Amino acid sequence: MTDAHGPENIKQAPDNIIVRDPFEFRRSDWPSGFFLQMTKRNSKWLEEQRNTLFSQGKTGISQLPPHYSLQGGLAGTIGALFTYRHEEEKMRKVYFLVGLIDCLINQVNPILRTVMLRDLYNKVQQLRTELGVRWAGTLDHVLLPIDGIFFNEMEYKRHLATASTLKALYGVIEEGTQEMFDILSLEYVFYCPYRKV
Repeated sequence: MTDAHGPENIKQAPDNIIVRDPFEFRRSDWPSGFFLQMTKRNSKWLEEQRNTLFSQGKTGISQLPPHYSLQGGLAGTIGALFTYRHEEEKMRKVYFLVGLIDCLINQVNPILRTVMLRDLYNKVQQLRTELGVRWAGTLDHVLLPIDGIFFNEMEYKRHLATASTLKALYGVIEEGTQEMFDILSLEYVFYCPYRKV
């Protein structure tokens, strides 16, 4: 005899997957004006909650697990990545661009106090044009948040600060953004803003 309230009897809420790889994007079916980022573990809990409510004839959610609301410069970053959600190579190029922009606005490296700053700025402009991406509003923070258990941000910043040449700086950014991209792909889910149709 099976329990009438067991998980096998819970109706599944409508599928909200937009794409699973390289980043997992899902539609939110609750009011939200921004992309939300959460761990896959928290997303699993959220999806179970959606299914439970759906089996009770309800839609949406009753509680959001811990998450990041991607606003400001982060909104531009996730929007650019979402644009290329089916093209991993371009997504990785976008995230390298994000690393360059982050270095321009948030990192201190002595070589950026020289004429080499112009080279970095020109590289940013070239990639922005090539990829057709823009950030609107304040560029306070552009790298997507990653929990400390997955990535050592302080070590990354130390490597940026100690790069002795522009080529070395580009190498640190390339390696760091590729590692971040892989972690974001493996450990996080992104919920798209709710749009009533």
